[in-house]
Amino acid sequence: MKITLYHNPQCSKSREALRILQEKGIEVSIINYLSTPLTLSELESLANKLNLEPRQFMRQNELIYQTENLADDRLTSSELFQAIIAHPRLLERPIAVSSTSAIIGRPPEHVLALLSC
Repeated sequence: MKITLYHNPQCSKSREALRILQEKGIEVSIINYLSTPLTLSELESLANKLNLEPRQFMRQNELIYQTENLADDRLTSSELFQAIIAHPRLLERPIAVSSTSAIIGRPPEHVLALLSC
C-alpha cells in the first residue's frame, strides 16, 4: 500500500502522522503542500476522497480565513478551492490519501484508518 501525505514539516501533528505510517512500514509519498500548492483538480479529487465540502478541510482559525471572509455561506466550492490554491496554509493538515479514500490526521492516529480501506 502506498499513502500520499499532504504534509507540513513544521506541524507536530503532521510529523507524528508521518512517523506512524513509516513505523507501520507504509510507503509514503510526501507532498509539502506549502511549497507545492494543490491544483483545482487535485483539490476536487481530495474533497471527493474525504467526502467533505471544501470548508470542512480548511483551517478556519487562520487569519486569512477571517480577513478573506471565507466563512461567508454564499461562497461556492470553486471559490473556496481558489482560496486554498492562493493560500495553501488554509488546507487542514495532515491529510493522508490512499488510492480510494482520504482522511485528515487529527489526531494523527486517524491515518491508520486508511490501512483497512
